[in-house]
Amino acid sequence: MSDETRPPRTAAVIPAAGRGVRLGPGAPKALRALNGTPMLIHAVRAMAASRSVSLVVVVAPPDEASAAEVKHLLADHALPERTDFVVVPGGETRQESVKLGLDALPPGIDVVLVHDAARPLVPVDTVDGVIEAVREGAPAVVPALPLADTVKRVDPRTDGGPELVVATPERARLRAVQTPQGFDRATLQRAHETVTDDVTDDASMVEQLGLPVVVVPGHEEAFKVTRPLDLVLAEAVLARRRANDGF
Repeated sequence: MSDETRPPRTAAVIPAAGRGVRLGPGAPKALRALNGTPMLIHAVRAMAASRSVSLVVVVAPPDEASAAEVKHLLADHALPERTDFVVVPGGETRQESVKLGLDALPPGIDVVLVHDAARPLVPVDTVDGVIEAVREGAPAVVPALPLADTVKRVDPRTDGGPELVVATPERARLRAVQTPQGFDRATLQRAHETVTDDVTDDASMVEQLGLPVVVVPGHEEAFKVTRPLDLVLAEAVLARRRANDGF
């Protein structure tokens, strides 16, 4: 198969260096157990479930002990044989960690997914939808859901006191963004080499380049596990999957 006819190869980068302080004391967030298995393993399996993903790069905490622990975790859990896995040490920020994950990609990767380790239950259909949109020509793609709640913009305070509402954005024009976010590799590399502002997601870096970012449907099960109640919800989702699908 020639380069012109082969499907673009896809890799996923999973930054997993966060401490997850809102989940309470304990192991780093990505290593917290969910149904007896670390969240990170669930997230890796979610990316590898897509037949388009040929490589998953896990960006571990920067210290050698944590990186070694992550390597042992991947070795100890069953993962799809068709997908390769690499662990690299991360940086002090998420942005630095993603850049280090990008630097670890081999030649021949055309599409890059960036996925939160704290979104362990994203369905494969969502992953495939993001990949397909990039393959069809979008430089950056995010899965997202319409908001169920009215959103208020406020004048923030740090002392815990009441905050003044300054605007109510039109909810129909707002979306709650999830991961994996998908990118043309060259576009994402350019964004990380150009944008130095502190950002909360990689798509916003592409926006700063003046390039379009498109939205595809997200999924309610791709929620981020941030607080203890999220762990309860994630366990419930896994229990339903086991009952319905034998997952």
